[in-house]
Amino acid sequence: MAASARIYTPAEAAAVSGIAVKAVHNAIDKKIVETNADPRPGGAARRALTREGLLRLTLWHGIGSALSAERREKLFEAITAMPNAKTVRADDLLIVDVGAARRQLDARIRALDEAEAAIHRDKGVLGGEPVFKGTRIPARAIAAMLAQGASAEDILDGYPALTPRMLDLAAIWTAAHPARGRPKTLREQGLSPKSTQRVTLKGDPRAHRPGTAR
Repeated sequence: MAASARIYTPAEAAAVSGIAVKAVHNAIDKKIVETNADPRPGGAARRALTREGLLRLTLWHGIGSALSAERREKLFEAITAMPNAKTVRADDLLIVDVGAARRQLDARIRALDEAEAAIHRDKGVLGGEPVFKGTRIPARAIAAMLAQGASAEDILDGYPALTPRMLDLAAIWTAAHPARGRPKTLREQGLSPKSTQRVTLKGDPRAHRPGTAR
């Protein structure tokens, strides 16, 4: 499918724009961005955004609070009228660097495309859990480690087959393809922790009992 004709689900739109998926649905509900029908086999049409819709979504999130609905619509009309312009004058008081927004969005779209090519499902590998091609390393597990505060250095040390770029790809792929149901544990994904450590949570009353660690 040509890049210009590609459409993005709300989750994909959230991943490439850096906006929460709830905010994406909010923008669609308020008709701030238009959606295209995305027919799927066996189901009703689902919400989907075009590349231009992603740009509008990004700009709305970035400067939307500073614009009235009328000024925002004038900005979008100006962008449509001048698709190659680096800057667009929304009115006498506001000039928007559309070129920078497009470059940032394009970089994220390329990262998502790269992630889609690097991560796949194989029923014969970890029961179909999405993994990096040529490995048994689950993308969602890596993204979860990053989200929970694990350093890139520690993850790369534990998984030499990975590269720093692959960590970025795991994060954007997982954001674009949120898992349904209960998250799988590391063991369910075919991984084992290298070490464990028991810690006492702050405020836990057991921390002050005799014989317990402080």
